[in-house]
Amino acid sequence: MSKVTETVAEMARPVVEARGCELWDVEFVREAGEWYLRVYIDKEGGVGIDDCEAVSRALDPMLDEADPIEQSYNFEVSSAGLERALKRPSDFERFMGSYCAVKLYRAVGDRKEYLGYLRGYDSGAVTLETKDGGTVAFTPAQIASVHLRLE
Repeated sequence: MSKVTETVAEMARPVVEARGCELWDVEFVREAGEWYLRVYIDKEGGVGIDDCEAVSRALDPMLDEADPIEQSYNFEVSSAGLERALKRPSDFERFMGSYCAVKLYRAVGDRKEYLGYLRGYDSGAVTLETKDGGTVAFTPAQIASVHLRLE
């Protein structure tokens, strides 16, 4: 995690938790020539627009005051989403058995994306059980991203 995202996560966590939510992720990315700071939140039963607005209204002035980012940026608070990225070991543990998509840097066999049920996670290595009952495993060096998927 970059210094910016770590700093923002430390600031955001108590704000998010005080509103009954969980901080899922923070990203600071450049898209179409503009910088975006995104804070992703989650809660049991799902996040609504009111949750995002409450977190945004509380966190925005704190970010202005602390000024942890030198350049101008767009600030967004969003739900982690049903097809959220799994990044931390705790994410994989929490969603073990869930249907996932693993995207690869390079094709394995004839594909760069595999779908299946998350059956294993060990130090970044991921194992999926495919719908036909087969098993595929990927090393951390092969994996570009892992996301939950709706069936």
